[in-house]
Amino acid sequence: MRVFEWDPLKAASNLRKHGVAFEDAVLVFDDPLAQFEPDRIVDGELRWRATGFGREFTLAVVAYTTWDDEQGTEIIRIISARRAEKHERRHYQAGKDR
Repeated sequence: MRVFEWDPLKAASNLRKHGVAFEDAVLVFDDPLAQFEPDRIVDGELRWRATGFGREFTLAVVAYTTWDDEQGTEIIRIISARRAEKHERRHYQAGKDR
């Protein structure tokens, strides 16, 4: 089982800046062809990047962290979400064609 969480203020800021709601960004994790890659370490925490299709056939890039709680539930904390840029769309397509 997995649970999504995020900071509501960050989610509102992200929606204004990028036009992508975190509620829609979670759909990327259901894309069977989504690509998941380690992104960088910030304050000792590994951040990941997921690229996949979300709402309305929009290819999105989601930055997130993940961990398992005491019950073994995967917690995914969304940090940001935006539409994929051209080079990210090509990378996704190349991975999909493998």
